[in-house]
Amino acid sequence: MIILDGGIGRQLQANGAPFGQPEWSALALMEAPQTVRDVHDQFIEAGADIITTNTYAIVPFHIGEDRYEDQGGALLELAAKLARDAADAVPREVQVAGSIPPMFGSYLPDEFEVQGARRMMQQFRRYLAPVADIFIGETLGSVAEATTYLDVFSDCAADLWLSVTLEDRDPTDGAPRLRSGEPLSELLLSIEGMRFDALLFNCSQPEVMNDAVRLSRAELEAFTSQHGAARPMIGAYANAFPLMDEEYEGSNSSVHHLRKDITPEAYLRFAEQWVENGADIIGGCCGISPTHIELLSRSLKTPPVSLPDYA
Repeated sequence: MIILDGGIGRQLQANGAPFGQPEWSALALMEAPQTVRDVHDQFIEAGADIITTNTYAIVPFHIGEDRYEDQGGALLELAAKLARDAADAVPREVQVAGSIPPMFGSYLPDEFEVQGARRMMQQFRRYLAPVADIFIGETLGSVAEATTYLDVFSDCAADLWLSVTLEDRDPTDGAPRLRSGEPLSELLLSIEGMRFDALLFNCSQPEVMNDAVRLSRAELEAFTSQHGAARPMIGAYANAFPLMDEEYEGSNSSVHHLRKDITPEAYLRFAEQWVENGADIIGGCCGISPTHIELLSRSLKTPPVSLPDYA
């Protein structure tokens, strides 16, 4: 079992780091980069096998067009260094995943524009490639977002992971959909034959992950068996957000409160279901803390691990 880290942005907030809208997690990177390193260290100490770069908000949607043009490259480079230094500072293997976010805002697939996205994704690739063991396209909400990402990164040297966000406000049992409303089955057909080493689901409520994991495992096993290939890994890392209502206008509108019922123990119960249904990779998104990750690591790794203190 591979254990990812949890939600960087909300952990920065919990630690008292600079955090707010519209910059989200980029604010700490700009004003107090040591706080970003501290969060990486916390997730590593909790047992994460992979930490993600704090690059999710380094897009014009969050930091503005002018600041993106002036500082985007430098911020990407800094975020990459902070993650790599944290991973290299411990006496066990910890990999770095370069986070490739939705280029035009979370949960806003209608705002996606291919050429602009490709230009920004190429910049992410340029600055994160020197440190990335993995590239992970996160919270992608439509087939177009997913296939554009896979195309831009198709020949990268790092492993290539695709993570999409699911509709959780009005889910359909047994037939999961992307935030765009497109069926997950349509995505699976669209990426057949494209390179990806793992398919994950993130930044949705934990209740909707099971159907997506189950369907993906069945479809990917059928496809790879027919073509004599290895099945890509499957993963899930849910958030602790409440349901977004119909008037949701994107992740710059407010800092949402977190569900109090998503305790580490409750989250572990969800994760155990995902593993039972075929997940190879488990982690957390917004609101999932080092305490959650520590319990996942202790409970899901075989044999159970005794985590050393790297402090």
